[in-house]
Amino acid sequence: MLPSQPLLHTAVFALTVLQALASNTFIAAVYEHAVILPKAAIKPVSPDDALALMNSNMDILEGAIKEAAQQGAHIIVTPEDGIYGWRFTRETIYPYLEDIPDPVVNWIPCIDPTRFAPAPVQERLSCMARNNSIYVVANTGDKKPCNSSDPSCPKDGRYQYNTDVVYDPEGKLVARYHKAVGCSPQRDPSPTITTVRLMKDVSWQS
Repeated sequence: MLPSQPLLHTAVFALTVLQALASNTFIAAVYEHAVILPKAAIKPVSPDDALALMNSNMDILEGAIKEAAQQGAHIIVTPEDGIYGWRFTRETIYPYLEDIPDPVVNWIPCIDPTRFAPAPVQERLSCMARNNSIYVVANTGDKKPCNSSDPSCPKDGRYQYNTDVVYDPEGKLVARYHKAVGCSPQRDPSPTITTVRLMKDVSWQS
């Protein structure tokens, strides 16, 4: 099955009605697609090439998010590695990473994309949530600089995290979850999550 085929033929799309606390309910969409993978590479690609591949996958995600919202979903969970795939070393994944801030900064990338470092992936995910009035949960990559004052700092001077993010229906970044990766050469701390309230009686928890 080719990723370029219509969404209907490349996705497994399920809507499930979940019972929240008290009488409140919400509809959650869980989505998968055939991820467009990068070519195997020994050296990192250019940032433009990395973004082109991620945009190809986000084109597919955007269609699924629109469909979910049209079917009444309040939140959609998109797939692990669904934006850039998984054929990477620590070095070759670097062009695909963005610096994802702490959600307490109260940031809507869709309407203020230049507030922090260039973040075209975060901007686009934020706009998908905002334009469709839906919570979007996505898996992407975060990078954080460090230096020799941190004894755990990797030799290349940065931490890299497999990261889940959540944008609310206004496009605001409301959760960031750094996963611990056992096979990573960096010494990851325990998984950390920063969050704000998502919706009444529904919160993002580790």
